[in-house]
Amino acid sequence: MLTLQDIRAAARRIAPYIHRTPVFTSQGLDQRLGKKLFFKAEHLQKTGSFKARGALNAALQLQNPKGLIAVSSGNHAQGVAYAAQVIGVPALVVMPEDASPTKKAATRAYGAEVYDRGVTVENREQVVRELAEETGYELIHPFDDFRVMAGQGTQALELLEQVPALDAVLVAVGGGGLISGIATVVKTLRPEVAVIGVEPEGANDAQQSLQVGVRVKLMQAPKTVADGVRTLVIGERTFPVMQNHVDRILTVPDEVTLQAQRLMMERLKQVVEPTAGLALGPVLMNYDLPERLAVIVCGGNWMP
Repeated sequence: MLTLQDIRAAARRIAPYIHRTPVFTSQGLDQRLGKKLFFKAEHLQKTGSFKARGALNAALQLQNPKGLIAVSSGNHAQGVAYAAQVIGVPALVVMPEDASPTKKAATRAYGAEVYDRGVTVENREQVVRELAEETGYELIHPFDDFRVMAGQGTQALELLEQVPALDAVLVAVGGGGLISGIATVVKTLRPEVAVIGVEPEGANDAQQSLQVGVRVKLMQAPKTVADGVRTLVIGERTFPVMQNHVDRILTVPDEVTLQAQRLMMERLKQVVEPTAGLALGPVLMNYDLPERLAVIVCGGNWMP
């Protein structure tokens, strides 16, 4: 299982290559929504999302890799491309054909080769494993890797130092790597703080999985504006961590996600992507939530 020691080691390892991201507040949003909100600004991280943390922690532990290979809808792609740049090896990233053109361009700008011919959300795992075998590159999985999960958890170490008094943390959930890292830190250091995952309606594989006690796989790629969480099933390694440490999973319709994204851009004056709006979504709905809430702003790779 993932431990606090793993995450603290990751924080030391990646510190020279990442930003310690700030926490934003907004009196206007607090008054409007009736909560005290703390926005952990990972959209200002290297590559525009938290994914740089996990990719770097994995890459920096490899022994003379020939290259790095990854599968991603966008943000992990940029994280791995940046990590490859740091350790001085080539990177190949498998991305669905319908992935964000902005994220594809950004991945190429970090020096990675993008492979997307015939790639879909449904077949991308098979494609990347075939290419990894063919190239001999080291695969860095976007979430189902303890090194990646540990890297993602480093932001929670920062958050608990920056905001000592919290009631809950809201986290967007795709494959579970982000929430597993954050929840391990929070529940080890501050077990009274609730860790709440947020998924789009119709993409609630994590919610279903935690309800029935086994991993539930979606039949097809979910259609959602939150492109960072279009996974079919949560990870084999992330699932038990979530079972142990995540309090609950809430769902949000796309129209609320987009409303939350707009609110964050209007009030915080920050460019954030729809998946970042997803985490704020429950605050706009009638869910029973405590007063002091951290919102993980997972990414800012978005163009209007």
